[in-house]
Amino acid sequence: MQVFRGVGHPALAERAHAVTIGNFDGVHRGHQAMLALLTNEARHRGVPSCVLTFEPHPRDFFARRAGKAGLAPPRVATLRDKLAEIERCGVERTVVMRFDAALAAMSPQGFIDEVLVRGLHARYLLVGDDFTFGARRAGNYGTLDAAGPTAGFDVARMMSYEVHGLRVSSSAVRDALGAGDMAQAAALLGRPYAISGRAQHGRKLGRELGFRTLNLRFGHARPAASGIFVVRVHGLVERPLPGVASLGVRPTVEDAGRVLLEVHCLEWPAALGTDGGYGRLLRVELLHKLHDELRYESLAALRAGIEADTQQARAWWRRHDGAAPAPHGDATSDGADKIPS
Repeated sequence: MQVFRGVGHPALAERAHAVTIGNFDGVHRGHQAMLALLTNEARHRGVPSCVLTFEPHPRDFFARRAGKAGLAPPRVATLRDKLAEIERCGVERTVVMRFDAALAAMSPQGFIDEVLVRGLHARYLLVGDDFTFGARRAGNYGTLDAAGPTAGFDVARMMSYEVHGLRVSSSAVRDALGAGDMAQAAALLGRPYAISGRAQHGRKLGRELGFRTLNLRFGHARPAASGIFVVRVHGLVERPLPGVASLGVRPTVEDAGRVLLEVHCLEWPAALGTDGGYGRLLRVELLHKLHDELRYESLAALRAGIEADTQQARAWWRRHDGAAPAPHGDATSDGADKIPS
């Protein structure tokens, strides 16, 4: 999939496009149905499929401008993960437009003329039933439908997508993640909730405490999920590895507000050595929430808390995977070292 920053790239001007517009936070099952329809219509018309999305989220922009950042919705997915899921849906091109004051002030007709017609040469446009655009959200499906014959594009509207009678939306996914209901989140997403990123070096405090971790940055101050989770880690070896992870701001050791996903693998592949995991692109599935983040009174208390979390994670894997990772020193067929239980 090709990714463009804004609509000014010459390659975009060379082709007409079938376009859909939205924030696509989480790329849930409703988004997936929309993207399936988009790619089908694009093939029918012989043009590339194109997603137009925004960064930051428009509600992030307006909340910051009002000096009330807390009013912005928690973020389900990082931009990396959003783009990866859009690509998995078969989309050929994605345009990430910076949502700033100029875009916020653009009239609906200006958006149609500058972005959809001149920027993307839209021939087909698909939007959700609640889609609005332009300054003061004055534009909607009716605005696009009326403009389409003159602007040269067909317009279609996709109605709500439901799972077990529940309307699938990014808000519903946020609610499920905020409540720690990972099964509900997975039902809405059509997959386990996951976060990906490059494993980074940290302070090595986990190693000092006996629980080495790999750190992934979450590039937004308010993730929709937070706490301690049973996880499955992809990207270290050919098979996924069981683990336990903390997603949050680490209140015991750091109050900088930086959000990290700290992953501790219950098995550590011996072939990676001590530092072989760093720099790898990992995808971490959050399968079950154990509890919220806690502030411990000392590092000793923190270590005891991590030990308890590790034991709970092993117990969860015994119930759901038939067996738990063995204690350190037990032989395994793939040469994985075991973290002490």
